[in-house]
This record gives sequence, structure tokens and C-alpha cells, in this order.
Amino acid sequence: MKIAIIGANGHIGSRILVEALNRGHHVTGIARNPDKLKFEHPNLVFLKGDALNTDELAGIIAGHDAVISSFGIDWTKPETFYLFSDVAQSVINATKKAGVKRLINVGGAGSLEVAPGVQLVDTPNFPAEWKLGADAQRKSLEVFRKENDLDWTFFSPAIIIEPGARTGKFRIGKDNPVFDAEGNSRITYDDYAAALIDELENPQFIKQRFTIGY
Repeated sequence: MKIAIIGANGHIGSRILVEALNRGHHVTGIARNPDKLKFEHPNLVFLKGDALNTDELAGIIAGHDAVISSFGIDWTKPETFYLFSDVAQSVINATKKAGVKRLINVGGAGSLEVAPGVQLVDTPNFPAEWKLGADAQRKSLEVFRKENDLDWTFFSPAIIIEPGARTGKFRIGKDNPVFDAEGNSRITYDDYAAALIDELENPQFIKQRFTIGY
């Protein structure tokens, strides 16, 4: 499969890139500063691209079988939070313009429901320093939910996503956080990447959101 990965040099995007290559896929890594990437592989090419430049992005991703958007922001800069929704719409438009049908988006955990009608970001104990960004990120989910022409999937991580081993052992959920026996919702970047490529290879959540945890 030929896969285009937007944000391929981020914490999550770089793991998705490696997971895809390890499974034999051909990858185009797209980043604002691809020269910073020193990773080499015969099935990999890095290209400079701006996720907000819809026409440019469409030209880059044309001819691919699928697009993965792992766009990230600097969480210390609240003035950039609006980009979550703007980039989501730009990527959707570019994917359609390029004639690519499959799109998977790396989303956030704040929109997961911890009780009927109650999203994580709206709970009293949600960290105040993350609230504005998580609120902006959940709005991007609504952008996807309005899209009917693409086979999109919105993949929310566990509440805590962090560095760690790729175990290949995790559980999948839909709109509610996946908790372990100790009541924790967590996943490593590498296991998240494994689950994302699983979904790409064997789609289970077309036009849906899903999540993950141990």
C-alpha cells in the first residue's frame, strides 16, 4: 500500500511511519521541515508540505492509497489551537481533490465520553492547562463527522499516551476511554501506531471514531 503521512516527524507520526515501513508499505512522509529527518529507508520519501495549503497537499498525496494525518501543534501556543479544525478541513478537501478515498486522522482523547453525554474535556478534574487545546481538538472530530464522501476514521488515543515499548497487546474501544484493571487509560506511541496501521489494513471503523488502551 502507498501511504502519505502528514506530520511524519512528530512523536506519533514518526512511529506510524516506522510501523508502516516495517509492514512493507511504501510511505511518503510529509512535514513542514523534512530536512530535519535523518531516517532513511528504500520505501520512504520525505517531502515538504503545508497541511493548510490544500492545492499543494492534493498534488503531493495524489496517487496514494491512503492518507494519515498526524498534524500536531505547539501546545504552549494557544493562538494556534484553531489549526486543529482548519487543518482537518484542509486535509479532507485535499484528499478528495487528489482522488484518495481513505483518510485516518490522529485525534485527541478529550472528546471521549466518560459518562452519557459527558466528554472528558468537560470533567472537573481535566487539567486546566490542556483544556483549551483539547476543546479545539475535539471540534476537529465534528469536522470529520460532517464528511460523507471519504472513508475517514478518527483515532483517539488513550487518556495518557507516552513513550514505551511496542507490545502489540491492547484493547480497542469506540467513544469511551479504555481503562485497565487499575483504572488507568494509557497507551504507548508505538502501540497506538500499531493499532492505526491495523485499522488501515483491515478497516473496522469507517466514518467512525475509535480509541485504544491496555
